[in-house]
Amino acid sequence: MRLAVIPARGGSKRIPRKNIKPFAGKPIIAHVISIAIASRLFDRIVVSTDDEEIASIARRWGAETPFLRPAKLADDHTPTVPVIAHAIRACHALGWVIEEACCLYPAAPFIDITDLKAALKLRQETEAPYSFPVTTFPSPIQRALRRRTDGAMQPFYPEFTMHRSQDLESAYYDAGQFYWGVTKAWFDNDNIHLTGVGLVIPNWRVVDIDTQEDWMRAEVIYRSIHTAGAPE
Repeated sequence: MRLAVIPARGGSKRIPRKNIKPFAGKPIIAHVISIAIASRLFDRIVVSTDDEEIASIARRWGAETPFLRPAKLADDHTPTVPVIAHAIRACHALGWVIEEACCLYPAAPFIDITDLKAALKLRQETEAPYSFPVTTFPSPIQRALRRRTDGAMQPFYPEFTMHRSQDLESAYYDAGQFYWGVTKAWFDNDNIHLTGVGLVIPNWRVVDIDTQEDWMRAEVIYRSIHTAGAPE
């Protein structure tokens, strides 16, 4: 069985009630649930939450909430892997046999079904424990600068100061949207970034929503994409 797990705790701090805050006309988690359903990749779609209101909204939009997440796995410092492992074990206790699980973050409305399918195929073809989307930094990290307290700027890597940008190796970062993983990897607490393979996706579809300003920018981009269509 292939399982989708959407981890959505209730205690978000920087954006209160972030996981059910209205985004482009409906709770942001509803966008992710709808994407998971439309992908037809999953036998079950569950939301792992410690919050009854989030659970109720998740069910309304088509997800299942067969368990509540314990408080010890719902604080500010809980990593993703133990949360997904707990969800898989809770589903196993219901008699579900899970071979593969995908963690989809609830505040990631830019998840693309094509990316979900491509990342799954990449993980299966490479036989890697995990796969996840990545994108390039907007400028070379080798040319990064630090700012001193007096305002003076210094390069982090002086040896690259005279290199042309196009001659420097591209660097990538986690898009923060979803992770495919085999059950054993989730149970073994394998490090996703050290053992996974990356699927490169366009920068314009990556928006990390951590602040109110991020939220506003994400809504503008989302509405633009869904009104005018995606760029080529």
